[in-house]
Amino acid sequence: MANVATNKVGQSYGETNDAQKNVFDLGAFVGDLTVEEDASSDDMSLEGLQQELEECKNDDVVANILSKGTTLREYTKGVENNLRQVELDSIQDYIKESDNLVSLHDQIRECDSILSQMETLLSGFQSEIGSISSDIKILQEKSMDMGLKLKNRKVAESSLAKFVEDIIVPPRMVDIIVDGEVNDEYMRTLEILSKKLKFVDVDPMVKASKALKDVQPELEKLRQKAVSKVFDFIVQKLYALRKPKTNIQILQQNVLLKYKYVVSFLKEHGNEVYTEVRGAYMDTMNKVLSAHFRAYILALEKLQLDIATSSDLIGVETRSSSLFLRGREPLKNRSAVFALGERIKILKEIDEPALIPHIAEASSSKYPYEVLFRSLHKLLMDTATSEYNFCDDFFGEESIFYEIFAGPFAVIDEHFNSILPNCYDAIGLMLMIGIIRQHQLIMSRRRIPCLDLYLDKVNISLWPRFKMVFDMHLSSLRNANVRTLWEDDVHPHYVMRRYAEFTASLIRLNVEYGDGQLELNLERLRMAVDDLLMKLAKMFPKTKLQIVFLINNYDMTISVLKEAAPEGGKIQMHFEELLKSNTTLFVEELLLEHFSDIIKFVKTRASEDPSSSSEKAITVAEVEPLVKDFASRWKAAIELMHKDVITSFSSLLCGMEILRAALTQLLLYYTRLSDCIKRIVGGSALNKDLVSISSIMYEIRKYSRTF
Repeated sequence: MANVATNKVGQSYGETNDAQKNVFDLGAFVGDLTVEEDASSDDMSLEGLQQELEECKNDDVVANILSKGTTLREYTKGVENNLRQVELDSIQDYIKESDNLVSLHDQIRECDSILSQMETLLSGFQSEIGSISSDIKILQEKSMDMGLKLKNRKVAESSLAKFVEDIIVPPRMVDIIVDGEVNDEYMRTLEILSKKLKFVDVDPMVKASKALKDVQPELEKLRQKAVSKVFDFIVQKLYALRKPKTNIQILQQNVLLKYKYVVSFLKEHGNEVYTEVRGAYMDTMNKVLSAHFRAYILALEKLQLDIATSSDLIGVETRSSSLFLRGREPLKNRSAVFALGERIKILKEIDEPALIPHIAEASSSKYPYEVLFRSLHKLLMDTATSEYNFCDDFFGEESIFYEIFAGPFAVIDEHFNSILPNCYDAIGLMLMIGIIRQHQLIMSRRRIPCLDLYLDKVNISLWPRFKMVFDMHLSSLRNANVRTLWEDDVHPHYVMRRYAEFTASLIRLNVEYGDGQLELNLERLRMAVDDLLMKLAKMFPKTKLQIVFLINNYDMTISVLKEAAPEGGKIQMHFEELLKSNTTLFVEELLLEHFSDIIKFVKTRASEDPSSSSEKAITVAEVEPLVKDFASRWKAAIELMHKDVITSFSSLLCGMEILRAALTQLLLYYTRLSDCIKRIVGGSALNKDLVSISSIMYEIRKYSRTF
């Protein structure tokens, strides 16, 4: 109805608006506006009117009203009349719709009744839900209380069950401990018994329980029975180690280690019996291993090949060392006393299996002592490694190893102490030092420290012996009898060959380790042999023979040293310098022997100026005999020089170098002679007798090809 009234007002306003079509000026209209005074005009305030007018300036409705020039009262009356008419129209519409309104009213009352019933029902539901929520809370509290009680009871049950399980002694366990055989099941039962024994001993609450008074006597009886039974079992197994030809390692790994828990049980619950078992094992293994090593050493001694005696020294005369005074097995090759040769292979075969004596004896094989030494210590390393690991696994004690091996160490020391004082083989001693170093590396890679002290002790005992034997060689050179050693032969002396081979062997063995003390000792040996060689050389009556003797020995020494260390060392460089200086001396001696006049002239007169007015000026008459003599026999002289070199020097390579040097020096002398003749007045008359340089060069090349 309000909408209807509004529409009507809008229509009335629209009619009024349509009657006025002119646009008006709001400011001008407002300026002419007169406000009628009434009784309450004194109380009215026009403050803010101008602002309100400005706000209504753009309002379409207000603008339309004011544009008609109608006063506000008139317009208000018109609006009131319109509203009254609208009200009357609304009443008529309401009367027309009265039946519908009555029906609507009845429907609303019915809905209100239904909603009232629903409200009552929902209120009942609400009260019931509140009651259920309260019940749920009560049930929840009861459930939490029951859960806590259940948890506590489970904890109590678990503790009680564990207590009962740990303290009771099942009949089956008693039967196995008392009557069962020692096997895997028996050891599992021992583990259970051990847990029960620890349980009653450790927990103070258990000691205060009444149940322990019933169980403890039975547990003690079972412990005593188990200790007694496993003791008899272990002792029986240990007796098997004493049987001849028993493979100890297999017995340890396949039998004893299977029952290592038995030893742990004894260690925890029968310490006195464990100590007895431990002592029995140590005593058994000490005796067994000592006997094995003693038998092995005796078998190895039958295979020993004696290398050197106290008389096999570098500076000792060959005739003074009789083969009848040598040991059990003299060497076929005497140079093996000083030369390393094939013996160095032992260092490359360091990890090969130990010798089997009866096989080697059947083949009548003999070996230098370092081979037996390596084999013995290889067996020692393998046995010690196996025993050390077994003691650690079986007993859990590394100290047992050292008590067991006190016997084998004593047997080996006894053997070594009998061998070492009679060992005069310096090469063999150095090889043994190398073997010990390699064995130390092997044990280090295995991470087995049990032989560290023993190997260090052996190494420490080898070095003084080597030093003593080395000093014997050094003394033999310093105190050598030159007259008995001298032989009327310019070829390499056997003492020098011994020295070269001996030094080369030690240098080769020292390459890997670089022992500075050994290098100093070799330098002392080199000085001694230098002194002896010079004394031997002076025994020759002629200077040329002395030089040839020195060259042959130096060349041989250098060749041997190069085989040991191709890159060269201080000692090799020393002998190369000596060879070079003596080669120069020999060339001069050789040329003086065949061309002394020319050499003398060239050295004394060739540098003078022939055109000088000196009384001693060089003349054709002075030079002509030299030129004709050279032209007549130079080829024959070179041939004699060639034969002399071939017969004098042992090494063809060395002889080739010396002959080439001699011929080259001869060419230089003759070239200087030719240049001198060219400067002499009338020297051209000798051109027909001069030998051309090309002819001499051709001859030099021919003899070079001969080698």
